[in-house]
Amino acid sequence: MSNSYDIIVIGSGPGGYVTAIRASQLGMKTAIVEKESLGGVCLNWGCIPTKALLKSAQVFEYLKHANDYGLKIKEYDKDFNAVVNRSRNVAEGMSKGVKFLMKKNKIDVIEGFAKISKGKRVTVNKNGENTIYNSKHVIIATGSRSRELPSIPQDGKKIIGYREAMTLKKQPKKLTIVGSGAIGIEFAYFFNSMGTEVTIIEYQDNIVPVEDEDVSKELEKNFKRNGIKILTSSEVISIDTSGKNIIANLKTKKGNEKVESDILLSAVGIKTNIEDLGLKDVGIVTDNDKILVDDYYRTNLPGYYAIGDVTNGQSLAHVASAEGIICVEKIAGHSVEPLDYNNIPGCTYCNPEIASVGFTEKQAIEKGYKIKIGKFPFSASGKAQAAGKSDGFIKVIFDEKYGEWLGCHMIGSGVTDMIAEAVLGRKLETTAQEVLKAVHPHPTMSEALMEAVADAYDEVIHL
Repeated sequence: MSNSYDIIVIGSGPGGYVTAIRASQLGMKTAIVEKESLGGVCLNWGCIPTKALLKSAQVFEYLKHANDYGLKIKEYDKDFNAVVNRSRNVAEGMSKGVKFLMKKNKIDVIEGFAKISKGKRVTVNKNGENTIYNSKHVIIATGSRSRELPSIPQDGKKIIGYREAMTLKKQPKKLTIVGSGAIGIEFAYFFNSMGTEVTIIEYQDNIVPVEDEDVSKELEKNFKRNGIKILTSSEVISIDTSGKNIIANLKTKKGNEKVESDILLSAVGIKTNIEDLGLKDVGIVTDNDKILVDDYYRTNLPGYYAIGDVTNGQSLAHVASAEGIICVEKIAGHSVEPLDYNNIPGCTYCNPEIASVGFTEKQAIEKGYKIKIGKFPFSASGKAQAAGKSDGFIKVIFDEKYGEWLGCHMIGSGVTDMIAEAVLGRKLETTAQEVLKAVHPHPTMSEALMEAVADAYDEVIHL
């Protein structure tokens, strides 16, 4: 293994490993430094293994409702530990896949904790021994971890983060989840489907607060119907762990309230991994827990870059990957355009799924747009009815003056696989008429997008 490289990437998550592969493809001698497991949090503890858990929950739900499909299943049950083990096995398999990609692309994998220093040197500590590597360019892609609030100190047993939630040895009877972003909502769906009594506590007025309010209301209605207790406009003041169970003391709209459970999952956001990297020693500027970068992910110091959760863009795997590709293509001298952060799709993989891109209705109005709104419920979709998945809708927002597609918001079965049509349409500055004249296959869930667009322009057929 060499000690000198064109590019050293610190962190092997979806930002880091994609960046390293693209750099290698462009002919640059590349190394990647990882302190734990290839693939980072997303692959080992986030995006991928959670989807395995959620799939088990979905299959279990199908078994519960087999009669609805004309099927008779006399006996069925779950093995919680087996569900968890399947999730870990999926993650392990994907991590091996990244290892293969590193080898295929002739990328050196350096194990250990990295620290940067002046002169674009990277010191890697492994088992107490330091090795110094030199590079023309250093890219920081160290990601993030579960954020802790002073009022909710995690102990890894009674008060846990997402890592512990994924590897519980025993299924809790009662679970309190603080925070209703994607992480909180996905775990709420999983544990509720498995039979755990779930309470969600959200500080904002709506669950999934970044989503369109119509989507939020639809999800809340669905979750409550399935027995999930939801407390919005509520704040955890203190936690009592002295007894067998954990008691969360809340300040709510109605006054003070107590919520008791076996375990409390803190899902209140993320904290960037930028400590102990040597940023101050080198002189890299940070602000509010983020590394400051330009449109091409260059820090204030030449030769040092940062991508992914450690920067100000959305903390999403696909954003980190896109940023990394732009970063190394710029280094390689390619003509690249900056990332459009208003055209980034967001997905939440509960049931029903949520997918969105662009402005919400509220945001569009606040921006001063005069808007046209179209909405099509899946209850009017033949495919959705046949599948027994008629909850939810697609909502589209257009600018009345110029016809710009401002936003698209979906809630329903499989919508995370459909949102890319809206992303591509917005990227290509597609008009409503072009969407309507693009023939959508029947019967599919995707037709609902065309119908929602038609509704915005009073041309809807099936409503």
